[in-house]
Amino acid sequence: MENYFELYGLPVKFELDAAALRAKFLELSRTYHPDRFATAAEATRADALKRSAMNNDAYKILGDADRRMAYLLKLKGALEEEEKYTLPPAFLMEMMDLNEVVSDYEQTGDDCNKKQADSALEQELTSWKEAIEPLLERFDDGDESQELLVRIKDFYFRKKYLLRIQERLNTFASR
Repeated sequence: MENYFELYGLPVKFELDAAALRAKFLELSRTYHPDRFATAAEATRADALKRSAMNNDAYKILGDADRRMAYLLKLKGALEEEEKYTLPPAFLMEMMDLNEVVSDYEQTGDDCNKKQADSALEQELTSWKEAIEPLLERFDDGDESQELLVRIKDFYFRKKYLLRIQERLNTFASR
């Protein structure tokens, strides 16, 4: 697995300096842009194209907090590719109310129900953020324990669940 943090010379953290990230992306974009190698040998052009694509992938992943979280968890061995994760039953029970509100909206199409569903989802996402921030700060401050990574992974999957509900709401609303 390519280490994008190393590529960009950035610390392995959940919270990154967005300006430093963008500056390194632009620097590497200029360095490896395929147009600069148009007259070079085939192997050199292929290498530049590969490095340019890697730079684009790195920026796309490190520039998005959710993708960065998944990537960092994979990098640290706490998350497997295409991992099937079972969310805790207590969390799923809490989500029953939110799913009911979303179902009510899907059944009625009523704007009042949409507002209620959006509000309930926003509340859950805010609670998620408030709960995970201290964990991410602990990691960024140097605690890379497996216990902490497992807790962060749980929150990663909880957010994926919430984002699927959000997608469900958005899909229904766009009909």
